[in-house]
Amino acid sequence: MQDKILNNILENNLICNQDNIVLGVSGGPDSMALLYALLDIRQDIDFNIIVAHVNHGVRGDEALRDQAFVEQKANELGLKYYTRDVDMIAYGKSHKISAEEAGRKLRYEFFRDILRAHNGGKIALAHNMNDQAETLLMRIIRGTGIDGLKGMDFANDDIIRPLLNISRQEIEEYIEDNKIETVLDKTNLMPIYTRNKVRLELIPYLEDKFNPNLIKTLWRLSQTAKNDSDFLESYTVDRYLDSLIYGDNDRIVLSLNKFRQLDKSIQNRLVIYVIREIVKVFQGFSEEHISSVVSLFNLGLTGKTVELPKNLVARVDYEYLIIEKRFKNAIKSFVYELRIGYNQFDDFEFALDIKIMNIDDIEKKDKLPNIKYFDYDRIKGTLYIRNRRDGDRFIPLGMRGSKKLKDFFIDSKISREERDKTPLILDEDNIIWVVDYRISELYKMTKNTRRVLSIEYISLPKEEK
Repeated sequence: MQDKILNNILENNLICNQDNIVLGVSGGPDSMALLYALLDIRQDIDFNIIVAHVNHGVRGDEALRDQAFVEQKANELGLKYYTRDVDMIAYGKSHKISAEEAGRKLRYEFFRDILRAHNGGKIALAHNMNDQAETLLMRIIRGTGIDGLKGMDFANDDIIRPLLNISRQEIEEYIEDNKIETVLDKTNLMPIYTRNKVRLELIPYLEDKFNPNLIKTLWRLSQTAKNDSDFLESYTVDRYLDSLIYGDNDRIVLSLNKFRQLDKSIQNRLVIYVIREIVKVFQGFSEEHISSVVSLFNLGLTGKTVELPKNLVARVDYEYLIIEKRFKNAIKSFVYELRIGYNQFDDFEFALDIKIMNIDDIEKKDKLPNIKYFDYDRIKGTLYIRNRRDGDRFIPLGMRGSKKLKDFFIDSKISREERDKTPLILDEDNIIWVVDYRISELYKMTKNTRRVLSIEYISLPKEEK
């Protein structure tokens, strides 16, 4: 068995020279077998073993016995030892999760605290082939997909599982052959948790009635599913990069057209991938959430949204599909009084140069896209710059009647995010220019214009702000 473990470590690059390996040791056969196997493997690879034990606070004196046993063994072997007492029942109730999930979360937190104290490393767990079979059956019962069928991996982030393809029978034989002392956790023999019920009741029944080689069969299933899942994940990443318009830690924008060209299976995976890119974990999201987002994206209705867990929202913005953290792009209202001359603003990467000119001073060659001209004699009072407000209306150049600014933005396919950021130039009565888009019909130059208001919009490099 030891050669098999060494091969697992080398093939999957689980442990490197000088690694710190925090080994979760309960005192049971699995973790004790892994402890002694790793001690021997140190003859081939130079790494540090740190023993960690968690008392979950549910077995009273028996748990204290196990705690003392692991400490004694660590001391005998000359290994660093850490232990922590927790109350997984109380933690589970306070966080509204199962006791099993609470115990797992508390264990991993403890192990990672140890790693941080030792400047990093890896966490070694004694999950084996039987544990893999139990995991698959539990996921099948819950209705998992192909990703769930691959079960646990030999390596997952900072967690390694050197025993994953080794059966419990092999472990027990190793323990007996090497006369390794262990302790028995009697709760493992009681069907009080879901995993225990699968181990003690479901698997023996399936082996007796259907397949005596069930454990190895489920292992093969996990490996086949892993191959397929890994390929699909790689393909999804390629499609993500092909569809990506913009992405940061809070917001990812995809091409609607390229998303629609994908098979629905890849669309589902792509949405999951985007969510993980933003919030790092997928826990808390359901199949219903993903289906709702995919349906929204395929309908392509601008302005429609799907609210998601972890403060995320998915929405369509014309030819763009967006998943982002809520309120990230909220723009505060702003308003500034303008003066004739050069106007610069601390909050923005632009300036306005405002002049009053005679009509004869304007030539066609001066008419640049970033400069707009208005009939100055139609301007009422002071000029202002601000962003939009509810109820704003104006008369776009070329139209007779007024139009809601909101409708103008929609018709011009201006994204909701850009609408709040778009500067508006106004006098005391009306919007005279929706900057970058349209001036007002009311203020255009005519054959009767004598004095001209010139407004030049100047983009500033960040260092000039």
